Amino acid sequence: MSTPVGHAALTTCPTRSDHSAPTPDTLAYGLTLPSALTSPAIARAATRTVLTVHGLAALADPATQLVAELTATACQFSATAEIYLSLRFREGTLRVIVYDSHPSHTHPRLTAACDARRRAALRLLACVARACEGDWGFGEAREPGGGTRMWATVPYGGGAVYGVASTRR
Repeated sequence: MSTPVGHAALTTCPTRSDHSAPTPDTLAYGLTLPSALTSPAIARAATRTVLTVHGLAALADPATQLVAELTATACQFSATAEIYLSLRFREGTLRVIVYDSHPSHTHPRLTAACDARRRAALRLLACVARACEGDWGFGEAREPGGGTRMWATVPYGGGAVYGVASTRR
């Protein structure tokens, strides 16, 4: 855009010129959900859509199972009305992280009992993560609000054969 001599230069708002299709490496989503019974279903549907759009539909079965388990557990434990889901694909691995507001206990017995309860709630998640050659865990959230961070990983190779291997048995 040109301006008359002696006047301040006018600029336009910047526009994004890269409108390429989503790829696996651009998968990075965060979703705040209500701590409600409907949230796991919403999270599963969003996860399946996101994976398909990014060319990772082969991971949809194990990923939606992991998301369902993590969000259901977060809703069960959360002390507030919201939970947070993060989906990222980096270096050939899908990372699913869910945060809830359940604070750490100060008494060791309460901590042990609460951790045992959470671990029991995540038994199916542990099986799915292992079947996909992935990993999982939970611990204190590092964010300023505190709470608990639960996570699971699914390497593409292990996740892509998850549904195929179970149908062959």
